[in-house]
Amino acid sequence: MSELQTKVSAYAEELITVPRAHVRMELRQDEHGLTLVHEGHMMVECPLTRQGMMAAGFLAEALGVKMPPLGQSVAARVSTGVLFRALGVCSLDFDKEESFMLLERLLEEAEIQRGGSRDDA
Repeated sequence: MSELQTKVSAYAEELITVPRAHVRMELRQDEHGLTLVHEGHMMVECPLTRQGMMAAGFLAEALGVKMPPLGQSVAARVSTGVLFRALGVCSLDFDKEESFMLLERLLEEAEIQRGGSRDDA
């Protein structure tokens, strides 16, 4: 994986190993890109690149929140099951067509686990 792609921390990977109904996080956007933080620990970094911003948008969708404007943040509260899928979205290589099939599945599963369906809109 190149340096310009999204990074998922070991902390995030460890956090999802213990099932929880509610994990509070903060999605922040600054001049470097988008980050997902839990209790002061960086979980995901999406750089300000084409790949990074694609991942950031899909990460926000998986978490069920809107991307924050530049310089701001939004709160997210989801289960570790939803977080697992959101981290999976961040690990995809959007230069590969196959990733979009996996993306669709991960977003559908995240939506279902948050208690809705993609047809509710």
